[in-house]
Amino acid sequence: MTAAALTSPDAPARTVSTVRADAAGELLGLLPADGALSWVRHGEGLVGWGEAARLEVSGPTALADAARWWAEYTADLDVDDEIGLPGSGPVLFASIAFDPTAGTSVFVVPEVVVGRRDGVGWVTATGAIDPRAVAAVDLPDEGPALRLRYADGALDPATWCAAVADAVQRITAGDLAKVVLARDLLVSADAPLDPRRLLRRLADRFPDCWTFSVDGLLGATPELLLRRTGRELSARVLAGTAPRGAGAEDERLAAGLIGSAKDRAEHELAVDSLVRALEPYCTRLTAPAEPELLTLANVRHLASDVVGTQRRSGSRGRAGLLELVGAVHPTAAVCGTPTPDAAALIAELEGMDRGRYAGPVGWLDARGDGEFGLALRCAELTGSNGARLFAGCGIVAGSDPVAELAETQSKFAAFQAALEG
Repeated sequence: MTAAALTSPDAPARTVSTVRADAAGELLGLLPADGALSWVRHGEGLVGWGEAARLEVSGPTALADAARWWAEYTADLDVDDEIGLPGSGPVLFASIAFDPTAGTSVFVVPEVVVGRRDGVGWVTATGAIDPRAVAAVDLPDEGPALRLRYADGALDPATWCAAVADAVQRITAGDLAKVVLARDLLVSADAPLDPRRLLRRLADRFPDCWTFSVDGLLGATPELLLRRTGRELSARVLAGTAPRGAGAEDERLAAGLIGSAKDRAEHELAVDSLVRALEPYCTRLTAPAEPELLTLANVRHLASDVVGTQRRSGSRGRAGLLELVGAVHPTAAVCGTPTPDAAALIAELEGMDRGRYAGPVGWLDARGDGEFGLALRCAELTGSNGARLFAGCGIVAGSDPVAELAETQSKFAAFQAALEG
């Protein structure tokens, strides 16, 4: 285990207060420029700032270590929560590495959290902060458009296409069924990037996605890895993608996606991998027989909503949310099938360290409720003026490298639109 936890030793920091605040305003409009934490969809969710505690952890027991740390942190808190909803009271924001064993996962307990669920708003504050004193932060004027310079990341487009072609050969030879290959794109701006503007633009353009921000990794993910409310579990699996078009072309592309044998086979692999991972933990688990179309501003996906009920206990007691997240990640949607073979091929062909890209991102409260998505359609801020964008796609038998490259460009466009205003 590699870990660093920073917590205040002062007694007031052990007090957590949650009060109702229905008039808190737009959640993303409350964020300060530094340390923004976010998990927002359709104007509801959680935002936070400040650090009451922090954990950075890696190694083979990373998620178990994080779960134990959170349990110990919350065990002796003095909590006054007048709301009692998922996300009220003490909350932990998390951004987990794609490979938690090798990469560093980050967990942050904010000093202030503002939440809204089903029209009910609240503010949670730690220590001496008065939750009733939280107010909106003025966002500076937009100013002139940024001048942006893009550069290839680990692989240039031609080399990445060659990697895709190599992966298709391995799949055709029967080495594996699917692998997800990603690429990165580097951007630098002539002025500092304001994460608040990026988050608000992402939320405006992709209201059906979860707009997230944890420790400099921010984006708008369409994929819900796992939600837990009491014993109820749910997930939204995405695999199979098509670009958008104009008019009749858009409808043709939609029909082509829902009727594509290749995309439906890729989607079935992703759903099956999630279901197999969750089955040991559930008394009931259902997945739809047919996927639906999820339509976003720039692309469409095949989507399936999986729901289940968690067992009351098992051989080691009832599993916590971080244990469940560790059990289902990585799914075939971000890694491939079989998982060990796909992970090995990613390491061989992708040419980059994913870091926290395509890893679980979300929040967990002291009751064990929470929501985790996959860190997709995202960028990692690099200094004040730079960012590293990520996009990937599932490679199966019949995948065309040029078409897959075009798919990554469509996915990059989600964050590029936020950068360009």
